[in-house]
Amino acid sequence: MRAPATSAPHGRGIPLFSIITVVLNDRDGLEATRRSLLRQTCRDFEWIIVDGGSADGTAAAIRSFGDEVAWWRSAADRGPYDAMNNGMAAAKGEYLLFLNADDTLVSCGSLAWLKGEILAGATPDGPLDFVYCATLERSAGGGLRIKPARSHRMVWYGMFTHHQAMIYRRAVVAGLAYDLSFTVGADYAFTIEALGRSARVARGKQPLAVFAPAGLSGRLDRVGRLDQTRIRRKFLSLPVVFCFLIIQVQSMTMLVRRRWPVIYEICRCWRMYG
Repeated sequence: MRAPATSAPHGRGIPLFSIITVVLNDRDGLEATRRSLLRQTCRDFEWIIVDGGSADGTAAAIRSFGDEVAWWRSAADRGPYDAMNNGMAAAKGEYLLFLNADDTLVSCGSLAWLKGEILAGATPDGPLDFVYCATLERSAGGGLRIKPARSHRMVWYGMFTHHQAMIYRRAVVAGLAYDLSFTVGADYAFTIEALGRSARVARGKQPLAVFAPAGLSGRLDRVGRLDQTRIRRKFLSLPVVFCFLIIQVQSMTMLVRRRWPVIYEICRCWRMYG
């Protein structure tokens, strides 16, 4: 179901951003995402919502949003990555940002700042193809802590920032899709392929999105490690031994985070400011 299209203040006839939100039985989370988008001073975006057939009144809520939503559907699908593919297929904006239910932008000026970064990063050779930023992680107690982004050149190690802070130029990822054979790691595979097509990449200097660390990858950590190994072998041709060593380092990192959080935080700060 498509509502009237969002205007495009940057003057190209289409919105600069397509913000794609997937949701399943999380009406309250969707409302939080909606409030974040309504507060944005930059209106150069369309909002696309893909509901996997929720039973909690989500579809009725989306219907009540009216013209705030450029396109939406509510129907059973094959999971979040299938929903993200459906959202991409409906997108009209120049850049894609996946902001799922209960994810929010850091401030009312986040999109305005991001738009400025994209416009400033354009060169005579063309616009930026891929932008990524840090995120803020929301704890169970409601506090926020920064999750700095690693360099995209370390994509061999894993996702260098959270998916909510990656912005893909739609023309660059045209023809790509999230591979549903990866239960948890399809976003990692998609990002590797997108980077392989991106000539101009930029890292933003401030956090873009706020998220709660309870997503699919957080709940299925072991499956995610196996997915990542398959992806490294398929897309990066990394040796099996090297893939094994990466898993060991990641496992040790998680152990330090659980048992010695102070040491973990010191290392995170060093990564951000060092």
